Amino acid sequence: MLLETRALTASYGQFRALFGVDITVAAGECVAIIGANGAGKSTLMRSITGVIRNEPGMVLHRGEPIGALSSAEVMKRGIAMVPEGRKLFPSLTVEENLLIGGQMRKVPGPWNLDAVYELFPILRERRNNSGTALSGGQQQMVAIGRALMSNPELLLCDEISLGLAPVVIRDIYAALPKVRAGGAAIVVVEQDIGKALAVADRVYCMMEGRVTLTAKAADVSRQQIHAAYFGEAA
Repeated sequence: MLLETRALTASYGQFRALFGVDITVAAGECVAIIGANGAGKSTLMRSITGVIRNEPGMVLHRGEPIGALSSAEVMKRGIAMVPEGRKLFPSLTVEENLLIGGQMRKVPGPWNLDAVYELFPILRERRNNSGTALSGGQQQMVAIGRALMSNPELLLCDEISLGLAPVVIRDIYAALPKVRAGGAAIVVVEQDIGKALAVADRVYCMMEGRVTLTAKAADVSRQQIHAAYFGEAA
């Protein structure tokens, strides 16, 4: 298994955010994690990437415990994050923001500047602009490209459609199959259930720090999602 969490818990001070979360991601798979605000989705991503430290065996990468590793160490293992809010470097150009993504993990793979520019052609046109001078959708493309520059085997995408226009969301989601074609597995954290199910093989629903539904994306019903999302019968 490429990634696995086992009875994962996480807290912010006295506040417990995750309660025994178990998920798996196979190599090359796309997994969607859905749930309302406050369900624990972003905390789960922060725990996987080492932003929040855990017991070593709560997060496994290729069977090896990584729960206590730093975010830099996790990235070097091939797990890259597209964070909620994009978090570009305002003093750097688009191209400089992209290049930073390849500095921490220099390995052969399908992704380099030319490949990112082919995926998102508008970034080639804007490559000398400040990253934060772009539209929200273009900034999201930079954030995705920056993560891809490390040639990850697992790409974590946290709320990549948040606050974006539908036409931009369509273009960003159209890029995900191309990322998978390059060999990367993807975890999509998303509030837009339709978008998540359209690209995912499997879906997990979270509510109040717990997994309330695990299903194949093609088989899950709206009634099941409703019950898992709100903790009540549809």
